Amino acid sequence: MSNLLAARLQMAVSLGFHIVFAVAGMAMPLLMAIAERRWLATKDPVWRELAQRWAQGTAILFAVGAVSGTVLSFELGLLWPSFMAFAGPIFGMPFALEGFAFFTEAIFLGVYLYGWDRVSPRAHWWSGVVVAVSGALSGAFVVIANGWMNTPTGFRVVDGRAADIDPIAAMNNPASPSEIVHMLLAAYAALGFAVAAIHAYMLRRDSRNAFHRRALAVALWVGGVAALLQPLSGDWIAKQVARTQPVKFAAMEGHFQTEAGAPIRIGGITDKAARRTRYALEIPYALSVLAHANPHARVTGLEEFPETDWPPVGVVHLAFDLMVGCGVAMAAVTLLGAWMAWRARQLPDARWYLSLLIACGPLGMIAIEAGWTVTEVGRQPWIIHGVMRTADAVSPMPGLWVPFVTVSSLYVFLGFVVVFLLRRHVFASPR
Repeated sequence: MSNLLAARLQMAVSLGFHIVFAVAGMAMPLLMAIAERRWLATKDPVWRELAQRWAQGTAILFAVGAVSGTVLSFELGLLWPSFMAFAGPIFGMPFALEGFAFFTEAIFLGVYLYGWDRVSPRAHWWSGVVVAVSGALSGAFVVIANGWMNTPTGFRVVDGRAADIDPIAAMNNPASPSEIVHMLLAAYAALGFAVAAIHAYMLRRDSRNAFHRRALAVALWVGGVAALLQPLSGDWIAKQVARTQPVKFAAMEGHFQTEAGAPIRIGGITDKAARRTRYALEIPYALSVLAHANPHARVTGLEEFPETDWPPVGVVHLAFDLMVGCGVAMAAVTLLGAWMAWRARQLPDARWYLSLLIACGPLGMIAIEAGWTVTEVGRQPWIIHGVMRTADAVSPMPGLWVPFVTVSSLYVFLGFVVVFLLRRHVFASPR
């Protein structure tokens, strides 16, 4: 196994594992804060029980996320020393701010967990709000760093080194605003649907359980609203990628030939040799509208760039379609549930709809994994787009397969621990 392949596989496994817990850290505190706010308003003990259960889940997922995040920070230095030496002074600020947000989240999560009946109810609720806000900020600062890797700004390259560094300009890179909004909405949609699926499953077994009915209602509100807003952020980020990373955009869409009035291609098999995507469902003019808000606009194809600068087109196109498909399914299920609730004036609790929610539970996380595949694999062969190639950034240290196996084994163990703890302390019906 080459160093480059081992390093990329290790980062893929680490990021794929960590993102699940990062999403929980961003979105789960919002659910517990909403539940406690309902308890403050109604004094119904079911809402307090729900807030406490979700707080326990937040603590478990936060702890594992802290471990996997620490591993990632070591991996950046171990696997990509040239990248860190070049980029550290430029995008170190968002990572430092992410650390501040992380510690703020940890402190106030401690207050929230152990402050029940020790601080005033309103102060306790505000501590939960701080956890939710700091969790969102923590994710936003990491996304800013990733946005910089996609659209690097705030420096000049002089003799192979970064000069005239402006960290604020680096943070204010073109990709950051759309990526932040897209990631936050994805986190709320994915976590909301995952939690809704769990409580839908429990509600199918006990249809009169007030605990699971209220949990399902909150999770559906959070996940559903985010799922409906996500297409708007998707349109924003697509236009940004088309403008700043045309190679990635063309790979996402399996778009080989430059053309005006370009169609969107759904599905299909990319054929690099023939320079076409076979068997795809084509929607005329839609790609020109998506990229430039003009049905007759010219969309740059992969043929305009050297093949050595192409990402793995088939992987990127498949991941993009998977992400969009999952998002569309979640939005459709949300609209169906909203229509049912409007008709019946109550929570949609038909058994077939609960079964549909259970089936949709994993879709948000699948969409996030696919979306990050588009972001990271679509940027290849660059680790910093247009500045540093991934092959030039990898560590020359031999035997990188050893940490790959070690870290992967750690994640498997942590995964079993998380499932055991969540089933025991969070998902079971209250007695």
